[in-house]
Amino acid sequence: MRGIPAGMAQQMGYHKITEVFRRFHAAEPEPKGELEHVNAYTLVVAVALSAQATDAGVNKATRGLFQIADTPEKMLALGEDGLIEHIKTIGLYRNKAKNVIKLSRILVDDYGGEVPSSRAALQSLPGVGRKTANVVLNMWWGLPAQAVDTHIFRFGNRSGVAAGKTVEAVERAIEDNVPAEYQRHAHHWMILHGRYTCKARKPMCPTCLIRDLCPFEDKTE
Repeated sequence: MRGIPAGMAQQMGYHKITEVFRRFHAAEPEPKGELEHVNAYTLVVAVALSAQATDAGVNKATRGLFQIADTPEKMLALGEDGLIEHIKTIGLYRNKAKNVIKLSRILVDDYGGEVPSSRAALQSLPGVGRKTANVVLNMWWGLPAQAVDTHIFRFGNRSGVAAGKTVEAVERAIEDNVPAEYQRHAHHWMILHGRYTCKARKPMCPTCLIRDLCPFEDKTE
């Protein structure tokens, strides 16, 4: 992911950050991720498939897939070619199919078909990086893990809520700056705000919930 574009804001103060998340919480107390899944395994698969793809595109492909392959055992029975038939509308589908089959085999052989609940174990699976692991830890186990994607990276730097030149720096900034009572849902509030309001090219500043708190200089009118 690229570094901070010119003009990005400096770190926002603690009291303002607290107010940002108070407003997010007031507007949506229980924000939800948009990737469809039925259990921990299908969540891992969905997040792995979502790399360089939209959630909507992944959901369209996996609705039929998860009806017949919602466990690693069933996915292995479906096989790589069968999986490809379901996900060929998703970018990089061949490589993703290989990884899903490989991680399914590892889950069956090493974890009794269950998805592990540690970041290190999750990251050891093919096609599962730190972001994917954090999404699973947050969405399935309710842990305050912060999965930084392009939307969060952009919003964190524009607003000064979590400034950093790298994904890892922004992740640490969220952990350091966001009050504990908002940590669990911080990831979802930030990604949804970045996706639908603090957009890359034309941020919707006039209707932004935190416009008066945000120090971003290039606000739209």
